[in-house]
Amino acid sequence: MFEPKSCTYTYLLGDRESREAILIDPVLETAHRDAQLVKELGLQLLYAVNTHCHADHITGSGLLRSLLPGCQSVISRLSGAQADMHIQDGDPIRFGRFALETRASPGHTPGCVTFVLDDHSMAFTGDALLIRGCGRTDFQQGCAKTLYHSVHEKIFTLPGDCLIYPAHDYHGLTVSTVEEERTLNPRLTLSCDEFVKVMSKLNLPKPQQIDFAVPANMRCGIQTPAS
Repeated sequence: MFEPKSCTYTYLLGDRESREAILIDPVLETAHRDAQLVKELGLQLLYAVNTHCHADHITGSGLLRSLLPGCQSVISRLSGAQADMHIQDGDPIRFGRFALETRASPGHTPGCVTFVLDDHSMAFTGDALLIRGCGRTDFQQGCAKTLYHSVHEKIFTLPGDCLIYPAHDYHGLTVSTVEEERTLNPRLTLSCDEFVKVMSKLNLPKPQQIDFAVPANMRCGIQTPAS
């Protein structure tokens, strides 16, 4: 599902048999849409999971906890944000017959994680790895060198046909693969030193929502939902 203002993708994964489901990177403005879809499909949302503490939108975790009783908010312990459940590298998030493996992939922020389905058929990379790009590293304690090693060691080691689902896309693309990004990503095919130089010269504008999004997301899923 897509939220156009921040170009954020939200992913709903469910088990047909148990009807248990999880939602990855929900956005506040589209939480009602997401909750409605969960209900229409007859699913039980166990977790609203965040890949990191976003700077470009407020998470929908808090509102979803109210709209769908029993849903818990989840984020990395290293994010420093509040949540019902904190995760770290290696932790599984289970729903029905399936599980997501948590892979720490810091660099964009210290608390970034990538979620990998247990059969390694798909990975939800947050802002660490985008389609033909990656998250910026010039704020929120970002580090280009750390990001480079995270992607190469935690994502590019997955099977080449593993599908890559990013948290954002600004060009209308929806999915890539590990092999595509391993061979075609213009930044991450560089050497580490070259990558660090490129990232230091991006000169990107400040995210429009950062001043209120980050404080709200530090109360990830615990904040009082907007009326």
